[in-house]
Amino acid sequence: MIMKIRAFSFFHLNLAYSAIEVDQRPKVVERCYWPLLKLARERQLPFGIEASAWTLETIAAIDPAWLVELRDLVTNGPCEFIGCGYAQLIGPLVPAEVNEANFRIGMQRYEALLGIRPKIALVNEQAYSAGLVPLYLEAGYEALIMEWNNPARSHPEWNAEWRYLPQYACGTGGAEIPLIWNKSVSFQKVQRYVHGEMELDEYLAYVLAHTGGATRAFPIYGNDVEVFDFRPGRYMTEAPLHASGEWQRIEAMYAALQEHPDLEMVAPSAVLKMMSLPGAGNRLQLETAAHPVPVKKQDKYNLLRWAVTGRDDLGINTQCWRIFEAMRASAITTESDWTELCYLWSSDFRTHITEARWVEYRVRLAEFSNKWQADEILPENNCAVPAGSESPSDDINVVRKGRFLSIEGKRFKLRLNCLRGLALDSLIDRTLSELSLCGTLHHGYYDGIQWAADYYSGHLVFESPGRPKVTDLNAVKPEVKWEDGAVLIKAAIKTALGLVKKQWRIDELKGCITLSYRLHWRDVDLGSLRLGYLTLNPEAFAADSLCYQTHNGGRDLESFSLTQSDFDHGAPVSFLISANQALGLTEGELLIGDASSVVGVQFDKSRNAGIGIMSHRKINNSYLCRFVVTLKELDDTSRGRHDAGFDFEFSLVPRRQNG
Repeated sequence: MIMKIRAFSFFHLNLAYSAIEVDQRPKVVERCYWPLLKLARERQLPFGIEASAWTLETIAAIDPAWLVELRDLVTNGPCEFIGCGYAQLIGPLVPAEVNEANFRIGMQRYEALLGIRPKIALVNEQAYSAGLVPLYLEAGYEALIMEWNNPARSHPEWNAEWRYLPQYACGTGGAEIPLIWNKSVSFQKVQRYVHGEMELDEYLAYVLAHTGGATRAFPIYGNDVEVFDFRPGRYMTEAPLHASGEWQRIEAMYAALQEHPDLEMVAPSAVLKMMSLPGAGNRLQLETAAHPVPVKKQDKYNLLRWAVTGRDDLGINTQCWRIFEAMRASAITTESDWTELCYLWSSDFRTHITEARWVEYRVRLAEFSNKWQADEILPENNCAVPAGSESPSDDINVVRKGRFLSIEGKRFKLRLNCLRGLALDSLIDRTLSELSLCGTLHHGYYDGIQWAADYYSGHLVFESPGRPKVTDLNAVKPEVKWEDGAVLIKAAIKTALGLVKKQWRIDELKGCITLSYRLHWRDVDLGSLRLGYLTLNPEAFAADSLCYQTHNGGRDLESFSLTQSDFDHGAPVSFLISANQALGLTEGELLIGDASSVVGVQFDKSRNAGIGIMSHRKINNSYLCRFVVTLKELDDTSRGRHDAGFDFEFSLVPRRQNG
């Protein structure tokens, strides 16, 4: 016996859409947003309608009657409103305090505009992290909408039937929240039908193929409205407007769905009533070490898209971090200040933003930065002093022998390779082990020609399409200095792009080793810039408890086991997309190690808002585990060359696990 499909739809409204000019917004309201409400009203369709509070405010300023109609539809009519926050920002890329403000202000504005506080949230750009779950709950949300496709790909052990039923997403700190599944393929099918790439009978056959012997929920549509009867002009391959009118095609589609005996049209919230059915209510970890931040659709839609690509994502994100640090240090911040910062961190300024809007945005960002004097607060690097640290010994020996420079104190023993740009060859912390924790795994360490390379630590790599790779792995004559009890090892390295000034600081009192870069480069082309590689010594960390930990927009550390993992976040997706995954590092920290000890990587996001790339490869009875910070990657949003004086600094802080 075939059971009915409970079919639901929600529509994402975003007037901040990167490719829409300000003067086009009234046309979007007329051609996209009004037809949506009219369709819901005329056919009494239980649509979910989702928008940021900023989008609702902007629509209301253009056409107040539209907001009145929406309010009536969600309070007295068939529709329900779905929230996301004041602005559409990428949660795993911003600090927890900004996510809290975004949810809090969003709820306040929703209530003022619509008279309700939404219970369901759409995860912005479907960029999910476990650390966000407690923040959604604290804001008053009772369920999330998240894409099925990418988390399921990372979890082949999941039962495919779970995609038709509500589940629970398990967050940090034991938090969990009900989950409604969206599906990328499903909403892309609707877009293809509406744009005339398939006909109604073919589309209906696709939907009905999801019927079965048990009750199922199925998302008909869960994406942008601005792609119907309007073209943002983002892509050269955009379909032309359909001659018969695209909202007419949408109405015909929903008429057919309503009339089909095997389908029941329901609101998104109705899916939650299925939680008691067999197969529903499983507690799921959506994230994995290989995919720590699931994002919607294909691999090109990953966290790097809003972090280190675009016109100048690194620059504007760094500026936002500086403003945030100034606000966090102040006792006089207002909700207006937090509202502006959320707006400035919006995702659409970081992708295909138009030239006119980019210019306006830069002016607004600069004005808010000046208000907070954000460029005047850059702190010096300050490694945390571990409990029980002792003062450094009077003598720290520095000896050059062959190609290596050895630095040995009471606690640390390092070896730097002078023929390879002061790459870290080994690092021993005697408080933890007599084994090197990280450094270089030399050519021939692994058995297998595919692994026959030197895996360095503490170096940089810049790659640009069609150009030779640029690194700092050149011979140097190091300069050695002492400063406040610490040893400084400096070198100037010539590269094809210009001079690189590099410095190691070994500070036994603070218990950290700091690597600093200053890149005197000009006219940097599109490409990938990764600095400060860290290669673990697999003989120093137990493979059966190996993991990494970091923050992705939440207050709590997220932990990712590496015991069964084999992945490389930095592997390209295509010639155009230089990496496939990343870590937000929203507290400027990553911990990597085993159940006994870890190496902490710490850096200041307000100096340069880089993000992290991990890789872990199982090789015979061993493994290759590496981490690197990226300041620049390549994707379809990348634009132009940059005059860049990149600088970057991070510290290695070995310590006991949970110490």
